[in-house]
Amino acid sequence: MTASAHADDSPSPCAALKRIVAAAPNFSSLNALDGRAVAQPYGDDAQCAASQTNYRCTWTPPHDGSSADALQGVATDIASCLPDATHDQHSPARQHFYLGARGVRTEITASQAGSNKLKLEIYGSH
Repeated sequence: MTASAHADDSPSPCAALKRIVAAAPNFSSLNALDGRAVAQPYGDDAQCAASQTNYRCTWTPPHDGSSADALQGVATDIASCLPDATHDQHSPARQHFYLGARGVRTEITASQAGSNKLKLEIYGSH
């Protein structure tokens, strides 16, 4: 018997984004699994890592879609999950958001990383 996955079975990208942003500016309390839910709708090989200064994930978008479409999907998730975020850069290769005032900002960048990878990086300047 094969188990089928339903949308309700997968972790929420919003919950993952909010958890990562809430950890700013020190991300060392997070682990590699905390960010995988952000990438899962757009690729299943996410490799994530937390450090004291940032949280980063890279993954390969599915072969049946373009990386620009996957990047746009991530940006849409960020905008809908974090309504207070300012979306100040929008291009086919890079999406940038920030939360907070200058000097105490949390920055969120989703971008293409090479020809077949996407990268999400969240860092804080508190």
